[in-house]
Amino acid sequence: MIGRVTLSVKCNFCYDWCMARINFDLQQLQAFVAVAERGSFRAAADHILLSAPALSRRIEKLETILGARLFNRTTRDVELTPLGRVFLDRARAALDDLEAAMLGITDIAASRTGRVTVACVPSAAIHFLPSVVRSFSERYPLIRIRVIDEAASQVLASVVSGESDFGISFMGSRLPGVEFEPIHTDPFVLAMRREHPLAARKTLAWAELESERLIAVARSSGNRQLLDDALAKAGVNPSYRFEVSHIATLLGMVEAGLGLAAVPRLALPPAHPTLVGVALRRPSVSRVLGLATRRGAALRAPATMFHDYLRAALKARR
Repeated sequence: MIGRVTLSVKCNFCYDWCMARINFDLQQLQAFVAVAERGSFRAAADHILLSAPALSRRIEKLETILGARLFNRTTRDVELTPLGRVFLDRARAALDDLEAAMLGITDIAASRTGRVTVACVPSAAIHFLPSVVRSFSERYPLIRIRVIDEAASQVLASVVSGESDFGISFMGSRLPGVEFEPIHTDPFVLAMRREHPLAARKTLAWAELESERLIAVARSSGNRQLLDDALAKAGVNPSYRFEVSHIATLLGMVEAGLGLAAVPRLALPPAHPTLVGVALRRPSVSRVLGLATRRGAALRAPATMFHDYLRAALKARR
């Protein structure tokens, strides 16, 4: 009897200790993810309703357990170490699985909760992606979506590393280990203000633009490289008055009346209040947009749902 009581006490003690340890570690994971997503200890502390010193202690204890630093800290910035980036995916998955378990979600309902990370080229992220995310979120409000809007090469690198579940990119910038599903042909159009004299035209040839002020994205951009290659083959060599790094800045300069710019049609909404896009010809240039996934990797249920939703939305743009 005494032996059995002693064993029971020991078992209860071990159980309580283990549960306390698991809970303690989960708090560390929550603190880590909060800092990683906000890039700031203070912003993360405010989000999880914790003091900044207490948050720092949780991160330090987690790093001690792992035996490695998860963040590089300076007086101004906080950024993930290479190990921290890998650990972030594991931590998010663990917290999502715990959330699903705590809610007692069935296999069917599990596909309606969770987190999806999608990488997307900025020209598609400006106007196309927000409308798709909005309609998807209205239908599945418990699925959280994180968007990584980067250049095409970085989108594919994010897919390969596993940082994102899948990506929206265009053909021509592939990487080994990536499956690319072409879906939508996206032509380049000439963006200009609606009151511009050429805005009433249905099409424009590149040769007609010699006297116009043209604006372009930088040569490092995948869109610029695709455009330059096509124009060089056609013997067209446009002169650009201004160059910028991002499509959003490019459109802002066109809106300000600084010039005209060739942009993918997807980057310019049909009902833009200020700008209009006129089809370009001789040569006509298009890019092929599609969905990129890591070869051999299976998508989790929420990612599969958003992947299929985006596929349908891209096809609808045809």
